[in-house]
Amino acid sequence: MATQTASPSPLSDAAIARITALVTSDGGSTVINAPYTGEPLAVIPTSSAKDVESAYAKARAAQRAWAALSPADRARPVLRFVDAFLARRDEILDILQWETGKARRHAFEEFLDVALGSLHYARKAPKLLAAKRRQGAFPLMVKTRELRHPKGVVGMITPWNYPISMGVGDTVPALLAGNAVVHKPDTQTALSVLWCVNLMIECGLPKDLWQVVLGEPGEIGDPLIDAADYVSFTGSTRAGRGIAEKAAPRLIGYSLELGGKNPMIVLEDADLKRAARGAIRACFSNAGQLCISIERLLVHEKVFDAFLAEFKAETEKMKLGSALDFEAQMGSLTHKRQLDTVSAHVEQAVKAGATLVAGGKARPDLGPLFYEPTILTDVTTDMDLCAGETFGPVVSVYKFATEEEAVTRANDTSYGLNASVWTRNLARGRRVGSRIQAGTVNVNEGYGAAMASHDAPMGGMKQSGVGRRHGAEGLLRFTEAQTVASQQFMELDAPPNVAYQTYADLLTGAIKTLKRFHLK
Repeated sequence: MATQTASPSPLSDAAIARITALVTSDGGSTVINAPYTGEPLAVIPTSSAKDVESAYAKARAAQRAWAALSPADRARPVLRFVDAFLARRDEILDILQWETGKARRHAFEEFLDVALGSLHYARKAPKLLAAKRRQGAFPLMVKTRELRHPKGVVGMITPWNYPISMGVGDTVPALLAGNAVVHKPDTQTALSVLWCVNLMIECGLPKDLWQVVLGEPGEIGDPLIDAADYVSFTGSTRAGRGIAEKAAPRLIGYSLELGGKNPMIVLEDADLKRAARGAIRACFSNAGQLCISIERLLVHEKVFDAFLAEFKAETEKMKLGSALDFEAQMGSLTHKRQLDTVSAHVEQAVKAGATLVAGGKARPDLGPLFYEPTILTDVTTDMDLCAGETFGPVVSVYKFATEEEAVTRANDTSYGLNASVWTRNLARGRRVGSRIQAGTVNVNEGYGAAMASHDAPMGGMKQSGVGRRHGAEGLLRFTEAQTVASQQFMELDAPPNVAYQTYADLLTGAIKTLKRFHLK
């Protein structure tokens, strides 16, 4: 495996001071380290419970004027943001690489997601939020409209692995819907989020509308949820359950994108070379630190050996590195705890009888958190690697004999976030995919086809989440639906001097007529 080395940090003290000034903080701070080197990267302000209260007060004051604007007016700063974001591509890619440790090509995927997702919602929001005529109780007599109102202030909690995909990607539709946002990104990756907030303000977003607080969940998690009108969360299933429990007594809504143990099925008619290249992306993008990445490969027994040979060869050719260019195919893990989990899962599996096909060890020669892309076979249910989410560059490969078996094994998990099917027959791939219990399914791609389809919903089934991002649902979740129905020409009660029995008979006959002529 070829390697590359990082160049010095591109972040100046002045740039860090400028963007971190946006954090609502009473003076607390912490140091974040660069995953590539383990050396300090930046001093980051931290927030207290009182700071969260202050952030909500500022957000609520700003939200009232923002909600009074038309959706088209709210879209204008976002459209300007897209232009500015595209123009400053390399600046944000550098920041993403240094704070996450990911390869530049995976930082670029985040960049594309933010640009395309923001543009999609800025274009679609006015139509999605417009008042809509609905069928009234009776033709002509009742006119009914559906209106959409903002929730108020959204509490946003986003993770470290894709900080701007999740942070900006969820905040933009919340803002376009007329809300303010109090956002807690992960502290390790706050710089990229703050850079985007600053750029959005430069493009015309009211300064107090997108508030940022930083800190540990134990300190500011409860205050953040307790003051929210709606909560949007991306993270672990365990943490998602806790948020649902906190939201329930107040009867506020929430959306949760949680964990996954995502399967990829290689059918016997698949193009094996293409499937092997696709598995590299599906399993090892962002060093496997992607909730929709593939951790289980199910391969038809007729092509198992041939596919595994192709996949092993592609894996062993991968270029690892930390340079700020597009050459590396995989970067570093982000946290020491992830390296520990990956190492423990692999070591336990091998010790219990799993076969190591490729990789299987840390690479401290490249940096403190590098781990080789790893393939294992003979993984059994008594191993943590089998069912637990590893969240690293590790995949286990299994044989199956029939299509039915493949679908059953793909669904044999408490998770249901993403899946992949590989076949030369696209109709067959779509048919198999429709049987997999996952919120997104990709045919002849690992995750990107569905992830980049911003007009279609994305989220999890079973223990992988509640609600959807992307599509109409990704914006409308941040609104309250209201029905306004106006009655005209006559009352809905029986007219004066008409017996109710006669009135009931007339209405019953009217319904029969409406049905006959397909008017209802």
